[in-house]
Amino acid sequence: MDNEEFRRWSQRAADWGADYRAGLRERPVRARTKPGDIARQIADHAPETGEPMEAIFADFERIVPDGLTHWQHPRFFAYFPANAAPVSVVADYLVTAIAAQCMLWQTSPAATEMETKVTDWLRQALGLPAGFAGVIQDSASTATLAAVLTMRERALGWKGNSEGLAAHRAVRVYASGQVHTSIDRAIWISGIGEANLVRIPTAGPLNGMDPEALAAAIAADLAAGHIPAGIVACTGGTSIGACDPIGAVAAVAKRYGLYLHVDAAWAGSAMICPEFRTLWEGVEAADSIVFNPHKWLGANFDCSVQFLRDPEAQVRTLAIHPEYLKTHGHDGIVNYSEWSVPLGRRFRALKLWFLMRHHGLEGLRAMIRNHVAWARALAERLAAEPDFEIVSAPVLSLFSFRHTGGADADAHNIALTNAINDDGRIYLTQTRVDGRIAIRFQAGQFEMTQADADAALAAITGVARRLSP
Repeated sequence: MDNEEFRRWSQRAADWGADYRAGLRERPVRARTKPGDIARQIADHAPETGEPMEAIFADFERIVPDGLTHWQHPRFFAYFPANAAPVSVVADYLVTAIAAQCMLWQTSPAATEMETKVTDWLRQALGLPAGFAGVIQDSASTATLAAVLTMRERALGWKGNSEGLAAHRAVRVYASGQVHTSIDRAIWISGIGEANLVRIPTAGPLNGMDPEALAAAIAADLAAGHIPAGIVACTGGTSIGACDPIGAVAAVAKRYGLYLHVDAAWAGSAMICPEFRTLWEGVEAADSIVFNPHKWLGANFDCSVQFLRDPEAQVRTLAIHPEYLKTHGHDGIVNYSEWSVPLGRRFRALKLWFLMRHHGLEGLRAMIRNHVAWARALAERLAAEPDFEIVSAPVLSLFSFRHTGGADADAHNIALTNAINDDGRIYLTQTRVDGRIAIRFQAGQFEMTQADADAALAAITGVARRLSP
């Protein structure tokens, strides 16, 4: 492909993308293909000779869009959002065209220095103290793994990497059952082991971990000769938005000298609105905090920001300095690859820079406040319906509900979720609350409107009544 072809096909791709986004409301939210439908349309072997772009692009248009679940659809109410604001997409076009490897300052000074600045913009926007430094990770899973590795190393006197865990007593980490499964994976990958992830009971209206039970579990482990290393707390848990009492948990961490990591992957974006910060009150005492601008804030995936009170502890855990990665003649520079598990790094800061400059913090706050208001109003409207019950009250823009029809309530609500999704107007997912099936609703797609919330009510109630005997 020569430069003129590159220009022409880049313009064609951008035009296709704009048309796709403009037409999303006319598409069903979830893919309607069956397993194997897409694979059957793709050749079994790569071509020996090159094919014309016209044929490739035509096949893309024919095969791919109908095989997608449309995460940018304004009526995507499942999971959590994976927003890609148009301005962020434009920034990522540029990142893809530049194709820089941003692992070190010397390999892309603009990427490193912009990352330092935009993460500090976010620190200020979230109301975090000046002592925190930010780094952009690919996902909250990676940020949590880095935090778990750091708490492990600190607890073992920085000997875990060199000696392995077999040389030490059991390392213990504490979390409630409401944390994301990425915490389990971090425990596996770090070598700590699932048996040493201690689940703390939850209590209260926000289903947060019980600080007294946490302290008792740590004391019991110390008495048993184990090594308590750290705590993973959550703000806005994935299932029903559980929020741990961060201040009280931090006080327990301080009492026992443990590392505290706070997972606010989804809810952290809402903390740019001061009125929502009660959900993570006391977070300034954490050692590590992660939130995903690629969820609710509008930066397209991947873009997860981790804030560290003491970056040197994480660098000490993760940094390796072979000669070919050294930058000679420049003291005091930051190499963000030393703050993360992967060596390779994309220029993720650019989309945050574009996003925050284009929308401004007030524009982003208005979007989040609208989503919260629309979700709460929808919960109230569903609660007023005679055959629906609210299972978990709204936490920000997330709540869960249940339809009361059917002899087997769990089977009925799973069938209802499937029927709503097959209907195509909206997309929802289910969860379990106190062992029973409930249906989750979260408002968060970047271009959602009040009319989309109204459409959700119509789809939920209409399908439920068609399904009921």
